Amino acid sequence: MRSLQAPLLAAALIATTLVLAPGSPGTGPAQAATDSVVLDGVTVHPRRGTRQVVTVRHTRGYHARVTLWALRQRGWVRRMRAADGRIGYGGLVAAGRREQGTGTTPLGTFRLPWAFGTHAKAAGWDLGYRRIRAGDFWVEDNGSRFYNRYRNQRQGGFRWWLPASDENGSERLSDYPVQYEYALVTSFNHRQVRHRGAGIFLHVNGRGATAGCVSAPRWFLRRLLTRLDGARVPVVAIGR
Repeated sequence: MRSLQAPLLAAALIATTLVLAPGSPGTGPAQAATDSVVLDGVTVHPRRGTRQVVTVRHTRGYHARVTLWALRQRGWVRRMRAADGRIGYGGLVAAGRREQGTGTTPLGTFRLPWAFGTHAKAAGWDLGYRRIRAGDFWVEDNGSRFYNRYRNQRQGGFRWWLPASDENGSERLSDYPVQYEYALVTSFNHRQVRHRGAGIFLHVNGRGATAGCVSAPRWFLRRLLTRLDGARVPVVAIGR
């Protein structure tokens, strides 16, 4: 989702806070990974095997606190935190009630399956990754079967020539070199419900609020890509 931002600096807050996982004292990570848990006030609904969580806790206005957590033998440990995260200019809304073009950020827990950005994939990045090329779009054309999918204009199948102001205009990824220097795709609306919204990412901060994504400082996204492990089934949980 296109952002309205430009980069800002923020200090890294790294801590070792422990939050006990649900269950008995002997409960291990594999057993606890599918139970809901509250981290930094955000209710998280992990997927089977989830051992990494990014929480997004709304603080004020369009600002949010973004935290990476890892599941250890006795509970969830805070690994990295950024105080200067952002949400959409329209605020937060239940995922099932979200509408395209409202600038709202969906509440809930979503997978973080892969990433994209302006750089070549670096050694140590475990998630699937796609480097932005000329003609790459995120499809927001409600008439296309590729709605809410990454696609190049040469492949066709969507009206890439429509302006961004059009309700079916798609997002040319190269138009956002700051925000999409590092970006993580979320599983929001992976079933392609039309007019619900497309392109909800976790990406680099810009100047202000986003148009529905979550963003965090550049340092946070860069470090996050080195830490996320697809085998640990990472998710992002967005809450109030």
